Amino acid sequence: MSSVGIKGYAYCLNHAPELGLHYGNTPYVERHHHKGESEFLKALPNHMQSFEDARDFAPNQAYIGGITLEEFEAKQQPWIENRLTGSSRYGKFGEIMPEDEFLGLIDICDVFDIIWLEKDFAASVKEKLAQDPVINEHVLARLETGHDLSEIENEVEKHSALPLYFNNKVVGCARSGHEVDECLFPYVLLENIACKAGGVLSLLHLLKNTGVAPEDIDFVIECSEEAAGDMNQRGGGNFAKAIAEIAGCANASGCDVRGFCAGPVNAMLTAASQVASGLRKNCVVVAGGAIPKLYMNGRDHVKKDMPALEDCLGNFAVLLVPDDGTNPVMRLDAVGKHSVGSGASPQAVTSALVYEPLQQLGISFADVDKYAAELHIPEITLPAGAGDVPLASIKMIAALAVMKKAIEKADMMDFVKERGLKGYAHTQGHIPSGVPFVGPACEAIKAGTMKRAMIIGKGSLFLARLTNLADGASFFIEPSSGGAGAAVSKEDVKALILEVLSEITEKLQ
Repeated sequence: MSSVGIKGYAYCLNHAPELGLHYGNTPYVERHHHKGESEFLKALPNHMQSFEDARDFAPNQAYIGGITLEEFEAKQQPWIENRLTGSSRYGKFGEIMPEDEFLGLIDICDVFDIIWLEKDFAASVKEKLAQDPVINEHVLARLETGHDLSEIENEVEKHSALPLYFNNKVVGCARSGHEVDECLFPYVLLENIACKAGGVLSLLHLLKNTGVAPEDIDFVIECSEEAAGDMNQRGGGNFAKAIAEIAGCANASGCDVRGFCAGPVNAMLTAASQVASGLRKNCVVVAGGAIPKLYMNGRDHVKKDMPALEDCLGNFAVLLVPDDGTNPVMRLDAVGKHSVGSGASPQAVTSALVYEPLQQLGISFADVDKYAAELHIPEITLPAGAGDVPLASIKMIAALAVMKKAIEKADMMDFVKERGLKGYAHTQGHIPSGVPFVGPACEAIKAGTMKRAMIIGKGSLFLARLTNLADGASFFIEPSSGGAGAAVSKEDVKALILEVLSEITEKLQ
């Protein structure tokens, strides 16, 4: 089987400004480095967005499917000055969950009594979560009844627990999992459980969107940038099975795939290969978000007197099934691979991930409707000096197309406009790298307005101090051509039999 069906997808955001204020890596490190409040830390709260601000930010609505990408592209910029009106927390693909409910979901996903919530806060959150269309009774029953505030304060003061805040008040804490193991200290455990919770939310929305029962999920692959373990195996995992457990996927197994920003595309290829081989009857690729990335560029946003936009944890889930002729497909006969010897220059990476797969299929640059690489929101990255990343990516592809004489130099900017995408994904590392466009691409293919898209993931492996190499992978999404195992109805079989019998009768006569 050279293709695998994409049956469904979900995209969610968890609004988490106070988690970012206290535990986003940039504020957290600065607070400890200065041993107090720096000018940046004093100013940051005045630049934080309300939930309504985040909900009405056009890129966030585009991410969850609240508006189409065509509607998003038409919105006036800057988006921070042209908020949407009448928007909902729920979109076609998922939701933007408020921070208090997210803290409740984090507690739901805690199985080692790490997270404590205050009684009244827990009761309030339970009422709100009960209204969420994907939080069923099985999930909601996991929410604790809560603790007295005095108990929580004692854990913080005497046992190194980290306080959890909502509306500038302590409403819970994240406790330590071990006295000396740094991998099980509260900061790491909070980071990991939050990542798990985001993955659970997207998986629940995926099940709702597809109508697939949790017990019918066969295998789960998780591909965030977090590493869970203890001092003896710091990245042992397994986020995938932990997420599947909370979502009620009792018959699923799973594993984690890591590769920095290239992780999700590599995970999609890994999952698709297992489904195509017949090893798995279906496979979910899922990822939660990263607390350390909250307010990563916040210092620059505060300096420029603008809203601190990095206040959401991004997550997603995609369901892959055998190609039966009804779903858009991932092609497996032509994929981009950044090999060890490919080189790390932008031109070399683009050639390996874009040009070589095109060559494998014998098609040209213009035969791809949209290229989705690093879809970072430019209003986050531009003030920090990182540029408009999606625009830079499509310009590099256009330049390579000119070099390969696929288009004329004069047509470069038309190529960029027609085949590029405006960024609408949060700077969560792994989240922007191509995968946010899987859902919209499939929707366009099903509507007949797109014939082919390329999903591109690129990773910075040097961040781990193991190698200076870059990484990357890519694949095409297309309409199904019928599938190796395309479904055949009884009527089709009857018609074929009658046709054969008719031919035999004619020959006998």
